[in-house]
Amino acid sequence: MGERLNVEEIFGENVFTIEKMRERLPKNVYKEVVSVIEGGGELSKGSADVVANAMKNWAVEHGATHYTHWFQPLTGITAEKHDAFIGSPDKDGKMITSFSGKELIKGEPDASSFPSGGLRATFEARGYTTWDITSPAFLKESGAGVTLCIPTAFCSYTGEALDKKTPLLRSMEAVNKQALRIVKLFGNDRATKVNVSVGPEQEYFLIDWDKSMKREDIIFTGRTLFGAMPPKGQEMEDHYFGVIRENVGEFMKDLNKELWKLGVPDKTQHNEVAPGQHELAPIYETANIAVDHNQIIMETMKRVAEHHNMRCLLHEKPFAGVNGSGKHDNWSLCTDDGVNLLDPGDTPNKNVQFLFVLACILKAVDTHADLLRQSAADVGNDHRLGADEAPPAIISVFLGEQLEDVVRQLIETGEARSSKKGGKLKTGVSTLPQFEKDATDRNRTSPFAFTGNKFEFRMVGSSDSMASSNTTLNTIVAEAFCEAADILEKADDFDMAVHDLVKKYLTKHQRIIFNGDGYSDDWKKEAERRGLPNIKSTIEAADTLTSKKAIELFERFGVFTKTELESRQEIIFENYAKTINIEALTMIDMASKQIIPAVMKYAGRLAKDVNEIKAAGVDASVEVQELKEIQDNLTKMKKALDKLGAEEAKAGKIADQRKKAFYYKDHVRPVMDDLRAPADALEMLVAKTDWPFPTYADLLFEG
Repeated sequence: MGERLNVEEIFGENVFTIEKMRERLPKNVYKEVVSVIEGGGELSKGSADVVANAMKNWAVEHGATHYTHWFQPLTGITAEKHDAFIGSPDKDGKMITSFSGKELIKGEPDASSFPSGGLRATFEARGYTTWDITSPAFLKESGAGVTLCIPTAFCSYTGEALDKKTPLLRSMEAVNKQALRIVKLFGNDRATKVNVSVGPEQEYFLIDWDKSMKREDIIFTGRTLFGAMPPKGQEMEDHYFGVIRENVGEFMKDLNKELWKLGVPDKTQHNEVAPGQHELAPIYETANIAVDHNQIIMETMKRVAEHHNMRCLLHEKPFAGVNGSGKHDNWSLCTDDGVNLLDPGDTPNKNVQFLFVLACILKAVDTHADLLRQSAADVGNDHRLGADEAPPAIISVFLGEQLEDVVRQLIETGEARSSKKGGKLKTGVSTLPQFEKDATDRNRTSPFAFTGNKFEFRMVGSSDSMASSNTTLNTIVAEAFCEAADILEKADDFDMAVHDLVKKYLTKHQRIIFNGDGYSDDWKKEAERRGLPNIKSTIEAADTLTSKKAIELFERFGVFTKTELESRQEIIFENYAKTINIEALTMIDMASKQIIPAVMKYAGRLAKDVNEIKAAGVDASVEVQELKEIQDNLTKMKKALDKLGAEEAKAGKIADQRKKAFYYKDHVRPVMDDLRAPADALEMLVAKTDWPFPTYADLLFEG
């Protein structure tokens, strides 16, 4: 059985929570902290010093020796620099721990050493991290000891955002401001804030550590670049929700313990569709904290996996031929007095506020489908989107039968007199309970699906930060709310104005609604007929960031400046080229140093066997045919290898980052596929004992 966990006892023990601040801070300082968290503003210098000292004392009591400003640069992962809690020794040589309010609030990492898209040059090194008081500090226990981690934003010396957190916080303020206008127009004077609620479902693979260390592709790129399918994949549908293996269960138990200590409310764990694939889903939280917690989840998964001699793969497509991994972004809006703006209630046709919010969101998604697609764009995600395992690259909205019927009524007649009910679920077994079904089914092929009281954005890649998708969602919805509020606040007849806007928005933007099979070719044709964008790759999506429409949107709501958008576009091009470059070089290395030498050695032995069999006067046609097939594929492989080297050299000489990225997409990646095909064929021809690294069967079924 092992260790028994008491979740209530350990939950949040490594977090400097509001409750701990209430216990450790003077009342006036505590009230000031809460006021800033809830309403914005800055702590006074004196209060910052008091908070810093209390935080330091709590951390030291738990064994912390260092602190770090924990931030999320444009690498998509987190960054940290550790400083010890030490000051100058006193006159007796005794070391005194210290941590000031200034050290809590402000840090100064080298901004030129992180991706900046031209915002910072090497000689322009100064950047700042600044404490995000809305996200609690926490203790990280690792090989480096215990470290106090202070969530921070990261900006340049000239004020541009160099991170994922700053734009997210800006977008949260934007949608809060505009959503408050809406709820007050509908008569809610109690609400003082509208929070974005987010719940990310994290998919991942677990494989044996020792076997992974024998594959350069996994080590350098996080995915396999070669590999033939084993006899069995996921076709038996027996892994999804299957019994969790003992070693995986032990990993999950330790993962839960570490995450609960860090205040991460992870709730659900199960096997996913592909062999070796799993999922973890937490309870929903405020967007900023949910994004921070998702970064903690990914970091902790990798660390705990190592302790169990496993490697956690977060790449969107670590194995060809089986499902890749995503991260469903469950998104909703809730007032601080407990109203979920996306809750339709029992009679959605009569819930005017809900229908109005729904119409605004449909307008936002249709108007900015290109930007929403871009927010989930990633070089790894290009392998997954539209591959009959994940939503297509075409943005559409699934509403389900109940809401689609309500929308149809509103468009056709201007009013919705009824809404479909779920009815009773009847199994035909007398001992099983009957209960009310949901009013609509689910659609796993939809990229943006309404699922009861929230929207589920299913395009986000498993390794991505949740910040980008939520920043875009918040901003486009803020715009829709703002434009609607501008009209309603001037209306003489509020009810009629709401009615007219709902009908107008639903009629104009109904093309975005699709309840069918998003995997089908028919949908691609229908989407084109409707005029919906189909942006197939990350670098094509990057251009949406600097469109006139995007710049006006983000600047209007103070989320991004034009310069910040241009920098992010540049980073996308750079990252794409660098990623494919590393993958191509890894393939060249594996092919030339491992696969081809191993195959030549095997072929040499086979040729010797052929000669010996012929010398014995025995028919060697089987061996000759086998040898010919090996030689044919070896020739194809060498030809593709030489071509890949040549294309790599050409790509490396291109200075313009956009042109370089597109060259890698259009010229290098196809040759990588050409190199893989004969290599995978050879894997099926060469004896397993002679293959130079672990196969898919070894990794997915023998872990």
